[in-house]
Amino acid sequence: MPSRRFSGQRGAAIISALLVVALSAILVAGMLWRQQVQIRRIENQRLLAQAQWVSRGALDWTRLILRSEGDTSAGITYLGGVWGVPIARTRLSDFLGQIGEVRAQEGAATYVSGSIEDAQAKFNLRNLVSTAVPGALTLNIQQVQAFQRLLQLLGINGQLAKTTALQLRAGLRMSATRFQTPTNPLTGASLQSPQTTPQGGAVGGGNYTDQPGLEDTDENAPVAPIQMTGVDSLLDVPGFTPEMIARLRPFVTVLPTATAVNMNTAPAEVIAAIVPGMNLSSAQALVARRETVFFRNVGDVQLAVRGTGAQQLVFDPNQMDVNTSYFLVHGRVEHERAEVDRTTLIYRDALTHTTRIVWGRDQL
Repeated sequence: MPSRRFSGQRGAAIISALLVVALSAILVAGMLWRQQVQIRRIENQRLLAQAQWVSRGALDWTRLILRSEGDTSAGITYLGGVWGVPIARTRLSDFLGQIGEVRAQEGAATYVSGSIEDAQAKFNLRNLVSTAVPGALTLNIQQVQAFQRLLQLLGINGQLAKTTALQLRAGLRMSATRFQTPTNPLTGASLQSPQTTPQGGAVGGGNYTDQPGLEDTDENAPVAPIQMTGVDSLLDVPGFTPEMIARLRPFVTVLPTATAVNMNTAPAEVIAAIVPGMNLSSAQALVARRETVFFRNVGDVQLAVRGTGAQQLVFDPNQMDVNTSYFLVHGRVEHERAEVDRTTLIYRDALTHTTRIVWGRDQL
């Protein structure tokens, strides 16, 4: 009997020891796993931070390109410029090696790609609202009609142009920069010339109204609409659908200030919309002619428009330009496991050619 009791106690002790060892192994394994996860997280944060710094460096390089081209292009922005050449997926070490960087091989696992887009090649929805009278936001009938023609060209209900303009104005009333106008950086005087578009005012034309055929019943609504910051903001306008937004995206943008359309880069649909009486086929002929010889001034544009066969067209030349101040920079950086896709809006001053970042958005 004592031997059996002793053997039973010894078996229980062995089982208890095994349980303790197993529990300790589980705890240690859990600690090691959590430590590994934490190390991995720190590595990912480091890689992401490095990718973001590479993206910032590439953006600075892009701003240098825009500024240098502005210094040499005599105030003309066209599709054949250096800015219009996209960068294919390229190793960062290839760029660094070309400039003689001694640590160029450290970028062998980093890839850079991107492109620059002329933001003024699209119809700017900010043009729908202007300041015909100081301190008052009004709708620009000429621009509303142009947007209406663009919607119709794309197979969208043209009446949404008026609704969009009212929604935009209601949102702008909460903006601190809604009455902003450009000034000469050398003299401080306000710029009002055919080649300089008022940043907070109208883009040509003097016909304004608060209610262009649409009752503004929500004028004093207690909750103001959110200010439009991009094409996706049109989803807040009653009547627009995601499918319509997808159709509009290549032709419409929202910039901080009113701008003219660059006729050297605008697609045929936008040109047909801003020129009253011009059909899409005439606009396409204008674009085909532009591919051989770009426009050097608005006078060249007027001659080309009439050269399409539409001799009786009447349009406001202030809606058109051959230079661009706003550019969209699309960049992608792949750094080992980290990826950064970012779109940045760059403003280039028309006089000094200095650039500044307006906003930057990461693409998900």
